[in-house]
Amino acid sequence: MWMATLWAECRTQGDNVLQPKAEEMAAEDQTVTLDCQYTSTSTNVYIFWYKQDGTSGPKFILSCFSFGGGKTENEFMERFSSTLNSTTKSAPLKIQKLQLSDSAVYYCALRP
Repeated sequence: MWMATLWAECRTQGDNVLQPKAEEMAAEDQTVTLDCQYTSTSTNVYIFWYKQDGTSGPKFILSCFSFGGGKTENEFMERFSSTLNSTTKSAPLKIQKLQLSDSAVYYCALRP
């Protein structure tokens, strides 16, 4: 069984991110999508996803921007993806072919 814990909410002066589900569970080899919703006073938004397991600090997974582009770390490139949707103000993280090592706390962060 694979499990993710999500950081719930972070706010700063009108800009914030919300991860509505606190936990997500799925079986190995399945695909899971972790939601990240945001509000921002800026039209140029940057979303960052991080993974933190029990042994280290948060590790950068990927970034996505409202005007396209972004970066995914090599170790996550094959199975992790996200696209920022400025209409729905969301940037869900999709993880494919789940592995037990994917069990962790996942954070999405916003930089306006």
